[in-house]
Amino acid sequence: MPIATPEVYNEMLDRAKAGKFAYPAINVTSTQTLHAALRGFAEAESDGIVQISTGGAEFLGGQYSKDMVSGAVALAEFAHIVSQKYPVNVALHTDHCPKGKLDGYVRPLLALSKERVDAGLNPLFQSHMWDGSAETLKDNLEIGQELLAQAAAAKIILEVEITPTGGEEDGVTHEINDELYTTVDDALRTAEALGLGEKGRYLLAASFGNVHGVYKPGNVVLRPELLADLQEGVAAKSGKAAPFDFVFHGGSGSTDTEIATALENGVVKMNLDTDTQYAFSRPVADHMFRNYDGVLKVDGEVGDKKTYDPRSWGKAAEKGMAERVQLACANLRSTGTRLK
Repeated sequence: MPIATPEVYNEMLDRAKAGKFAYPAINVTSTQTLHAALRGFAEAESDGIVQISTGGAEFLGGQYSKDMVSGAVALAEFAHIVSQKYPVNVALHTDHCPKGKLDGYVRPLLALSKERVDAGLNPLFQSHMWDGSAETLKDNLEIGQELLAQAAAAKIILEVEITPTGGEEDGVTHEINDELYTTVDDALRTAEALGLGEKGRYLLAASFGNVHGVYKPGNVVLRPELLADLQEGVAAKSGKAAPFDFVFHGGSGSTDTEIATALENGVVKMNLDTDTQYAFSRPVADHMFRNYDGVLKVDGEVGDKKTYDPRSWGKAAEKGMAERVQLACANLRSTGTRLK
């Protein structure tokens, strides 16, 4: 199946919310990790989301120019071709983009998709994220209004992060403290500024103690039940039941119970990066250790071409990451839910 059309992406999100499951959103940085994500979704019979962060796009742009837009566009175009060989629907998304990188990343990509839509084509990406969590909520929402209008005109869904996620993600850092919990007032101000769908659809990355990076269960206090308070607080004023489509950031180390609670309260997308990075790299490390004399020309020897050929360890890396994507689908209840 091809990359999801705007209509299919909306249907995917609606089905997830109604069915109380979520799509894994897998960060990719290469054609190889893209294939691993697609393979994982296909083997789980789950639709899904593939996303590119600013750092990932810069890496994809090559170390000579490090151009984020070139990197993101190149991988998206590649994805539009190779995804047709996988029996699932996949949406393309750009991950965290702070204010200082909007002009070099999200805004040019929005303009590119608008040109495509005006020409009768579908947008290149299906959603983009605006991360204004480092700004005041007032400034965050003002920029959000601008970007939402541009996204809607290009048939794109916007993701907004209104309060901080702890830890570090591509150079954006937030302390782990009480500010990591979105309040009902924050949610009400968001609904007032961005609407509840009438100004364009958006996904909401609300904070309930989330932290990017690596941590063990118990080290971070997650309160996914807070999402119910946000839904109910805005529903009481707007009259619209469960008004938000939530995104779960910083989920490494989350317990099954925490994930289940988040799904029950409207999470439709959960980001995975740390865990899939490790799942990709671990088989490579294993290959290198087991074939030390082959991948290195030790003591003037010739080594073993079959072991240092990137395809030999690359296949293992793809398999390892694909298996982790399958596990994510199972944890998020999306296994077997693909649109036919």
